[in-house]
Amino acid sequence: MRVISNRKGMCMSESVRGEWLTASETKTVMAALSRVGATPRFVGGCVRDALLNRAIHDIDIAVDIDPEQSASALEAAGIRVIPTGIAHGTVTAVIDKRSFEITSLRKDIETDGRHAKVSYTKDWREDAMRRDFTMNALYAEPDGNVIDVLGVSLSDLAARRVRFIGKATDRIHEDYLRILRLFRFHAWYGDGEMEPEALVACASLSGGLAGLSKERIGGEILKLMAAPKPAIAVDMMFQTGALNAVLPQITKNPDMKALESAESRIGISPSPLRRLAMLIGDTDIITAGRALRLSNDNLRALKDRTPASYPISDAASARRIGYKRGEAAGRDVLLIQAANNATSLQTRLVSLIIEGSQQTMPVKANDLMRAGMEPGPEIGQALEQMEEMWIESDFTLDRSTLMGEIGRAA
Repeated sequence: MRVISNRKGMCMSESVRGEWLTASETKTVMAALSRVGATPRFVGGCVRDALLNRAIHDIDIAVDIDPEQSASALEAAGIRVIPTGIAHGTVTAVIDKRSFEITSLRKDIETDGRHAKVSYTKDWREDAMRRDFTMNALYAEPDGNVIDVLGVSLSDLAARRVRFIGKATDRIHEDYLRILRLFRFHAWYGDGEMEPEALVACASLSGGLAGLSKERIGGEILKLMAAPKPAIAVDMMFQTGALNAVLPQITKNPDMKALESAESRIGISPSPLRRLAMLIGDTDIITAGRALRLSNDNLRALKDRTPASYPISDAASARRIGYKRGEAAGRDVLLIQAANNATSLQTRLVSLIIEGSQQTMPVKANDLMRAGMEPGPEIGQALEQMEEMWIESDFTLDRSTLMGEIGRAA
């Protein structure tokens, strides 16, 4: 069995293994398709990620029969079939809690930058040529033996080189979302500088992103921001104009690498909302969020991570941001501040933010009513004043002192 090594010494065999491959559900699906004379092969992400020893989330299968034949073969074996994309050659097979997306070999005969009209084929190379990146055009037999139809996919994957199949401009004209996918895939799978030809194509064709749905754009951006190290990809998005095409509010190139370093310093996992907050900065959060079709929960979380109106530089300010924004958001504001100001992260402030998040306002509305205050807006105003005094004291004023202060003010 031949082995390919990349420049980092990572070895990748030409066969894949894993529970997903040998599971009874997988064998049942592959056998059902083979029974009617088809040649089913695993394709795309499951092959790519298995070669990289990464977790497998989706099992995609390519097959050299049309979708109606695939559906009939699966149903004959007692397998539930969902016609998820039958017009484009895809059906989904479901056994227990495991699903398999099965797509007929196809080639594009007409594209408009978003959708493609396809025809079915039995030519595996034709099917490979319509895919986006070389590392996504890897197939594997039911026994795990990998087939590199293009002859360059394995070497590109070993080199962590995210490269379009054929001409970059052709692939992008077929689907403009591939511009964003290029940056996302480099963040997750690439190593070093991005391919110059691909970047030139993205720069010249970024205007095509305007025709995509906001949901598709938002999904890609969040996936990009969830990558362990998106800094190079984000920088190239800014320089090619692709970032401005989807988020015109952003006018400066954020130092995402500095944020990556700050995260590493305190040992926390990547957070797409933390990275997105740094990307958006102090621009209009609502407008940017709508441009990405973020959920209301994500919008609120993003707003909590906008820059504070004061520097987080000492114990009092750290406890304040922790109380105001909560532990996670307060910590993220600190990380973003350090990255934006190119200052070293003071890790002691993180524990102080946690301390602030655990503070509880000592006076409640019931305390004021028991003291004789009538229910109404005055109680709310009094509580706000007391809370601000309490925060200004660095959370040292107790209940009786605060009540006395309000009494004197009245």
